[in-house]
Amino acid sequence: MKKENKIWKDLQKAFNTGVSYMLPTVVVGGIFLAIALGTGNAGDSGMEISNQFMQNLNDLGSAGFAMMIPILSGYIAYSIAGKPGLAPAMILGYVANNPIGSGQVQTGFLGAMLMGVACGYFVKWCKTWKVPPTIRTIMPILIVPVITTFVIGMIYIYVISVPIGLAMDWLVATLSSMQGGSAIILGLIIGAMTAVDMGGPINKTATAFTLALMAEGVYSPNGAHRIAVAIPPLAMAISTLIDRRKYSTEDRDLGISALFMGLIGITEGAIPFAIKDMKRVLPAIIIGSAVGGALGMANGVEALVPHGGLIILPVVNGKLWYVIAMLIGTLVSVAILHFTKPNLEEAAAENS
Repeated sequence: MKKENKIWKDLQKAFNTGVSYMLPTVVVGGIFLAIALGTGNAGDSGMEISNQFMQNLNDLGSAGFAMMIPILSGYIAYSIAGKPGLAPAMILGYVANNPIGSGQVQTGFLGAMLMGVACGYFVKWCKTWKVPPTIRTIMPILIVPVITTFVIGMIYIYVISVPIGLAMDWLVATLSSMQGGSAIILGLIIGAMTAVDMGGPINKTATAFTLALMAEGVYSPNGAHRIAVAIPPLAMAISTLIDRRKYSTEDRDLGISALFMGLIGITEGAIPFAIKDMKRVLPAIIIGSAVGGALGMANGVEALVPHGGLIILPVVNGKLWYVIAMLIGTLVSVAILHFTKPNLEEAAAENS
């Protein structure tokens, strides 16, 4: 039991380390994207920026977001195994967050967390090998990073990503069979899928499904999806404002950034909060997003562009219910967090 507790505490420490190093990229990326996209116009491909300076700012923000997940993965491994774990985990965090393999699967921040932990413990094991002194000098910069990246990378591509790809195909088929059925149930499922991994494979599956329907002139599922993408960051932002004793100063500062990201429909703004307290944050934002998606579908909200948040309100059919559904879903998440998330001192006592 003591060993299990130690492993769990080591993992908590590793996740917190990953989040603390990741936070500046989330803030930089989110604020730059919010400013840039706020000047754009809603078009067929999403928010279209015509000003070159704002496009450059958008590219800087996108770069920040591209670095976010690899940094998370890298510093999770760093916390577990030290410097030799950093490069392999960053590489595999990048791999997890981008399509790879025959099925072009991406697993998002959950996959990157798994890669960070796997690399960390694999490197920790490598460091116990008995090797000659001449080889030991090149172990941390050559042998360990190469072997770790190859072994964990191949396991990810050939073992982990294949069933995930098959599961995503099954999800698309299941959603397609529901089309035209109960609007509320479909809205609930789309909303929940949007929030469960915030940019990961389940979220991307919901996006692909709604985009396919948009191509056929069906816009309601996209409306539910675009309501739901804004709810997790908006909920975390409001929660940090009204329940200040439940969040650190760092979290409250991040809440301001999450607010901007929610307004422009960037779900990833809630990821740092989910990593630090997954058992409370994830259920809250999944339920809130499901409620928002269901309300949007039930009231015939249609989003005409592949983007979300209040920024696309001019190109939404059913504007009032778009806002109401987003607000109610956000408040549901905030209420759940209010009653389930402990104050900081209680959480510290719980983890001690």
